[in-house]
Amino acid sequence: MHLLIKHFKHLNTSALSVKFVLIALCLSTLLIGCGKRKPPLPPIERVVQRVELSGFQRGNQVRLGWTMPNRNAPNGSLLNIKRADIYRLAEPLTVSQTLSEEEFSSRSTLIASVNLNDNDFGRKTLNYFDSLDFAGQTVRLRYAIRFVNSEGQKAAFSNFLLIEPTAKVAKNPTDLKVIYTQDQTNITWKLPSENIDSSKPVNIVGFNIYRGSKKDETAKLLNETPIIENSFADKTFEFGNDYKYFVRTVSLGANAGSIESKESEIVEITPKDTFAPSSPSAITLAASPTSISIFFASNSETDVIGYKIYRSVDEKSWSLLNEKLIETTTFQDNKVESGKRYFYYIIAVDKFGNESEKSEIVNEIVQ
Repeated sequence: MHLLIKHFKHLNTSALSVKFVLIALCLSTLLIGCGKRKPPLPPIERVVQRVELSGFQRGNQVRLGWTMPNRNAPNGSLLNIKRADIYRLAEPLTVSQTLSEEEFSSRSTLIASVNLNDNDFGRKTLNYFDSLDFAGQTVRLRYAIRFVNSEGQKAAFSNFLLIEPTAKVAKNPTDLKVIYTQDQTNITWKLPSENIDSSKPVNIVGFNIYRGSKKDETAKLLNETPIIENSFADKTFEFGNDYKYFVRTVSLGANAGSIESKESEIVEITPKDTFAPSSPSAITLAASPTSISIFFASNSETDVIGYKIYRSVDEKSWSLLNEKLIETTTFQDNKVESGKRYFYYIIAVDKFGNESEKSEIVNEIVQ
């Protein structure tokens, strides 16, 4: 730039030349300025985007659930989220289901604020239970949630969840009893006598039976379709495991849907196998000059792991022939003497150490 000015001082320039110099100086200044970059601006802190809300009626409650995102969201948008606000709007069934967020925000009621901590983020779901008071009128409930950060800034609403609750839902079963046997767990309960609004006749379609682990929050539905009886046999349990059982009544809801009641009492059990297997049967002997072969039918119990075989020559003093359990249903006794009569009985043993009663005593003479 300095050299350019020095050069023009030696020129006998006209007014037009002066204008040209000034324009050149301005363009040079602009070009030099364009080469410089300003430091990048930090990202604008924003509240996390909307979440997806789901839910259903169970008994006199609406169960709401939503999936929690991870903390490492883009731009750190979750770092300051402190709570989830839950809103509800009761509206007539006759009004349009279409509603703007602005209208919902102005007409809805904040029914709960769920405080969030670090352990909540990344979890599969969080839940909130809205208890209903039925006043006889038919309404549609519209729910939505949104996150709020530490500065009080609010995210957009979630989707709208529409629920048409019904008061004609049967109460939960009571007096649950769980008794197990060798082959199955028998569950019985008492039927509810009225609906949650104390009305009759009771609205019962059937019952659903659930089983889970004591340590697990969830439980598995054991029946494929609601059962009509007030008893159920669980044949898929295993001895030694911890279980919890409960039952829910199934009622007919709005639009021909089904609604479950709250659960019955929760019964926890740890079934232990103290049941002896049945005695071995159909025992036959085949003698030869040097041995007696023993044959018998296998036990029907699936947990039988082997058999013990006892022998005597006088039916008073008995000795165990096999140090280890035999897993087959045949055995050959080679320690015999010609001309002697030998007596035998067999005991079945299961994997829990339970032993059967001794089988019938059979005998044979070595020829």
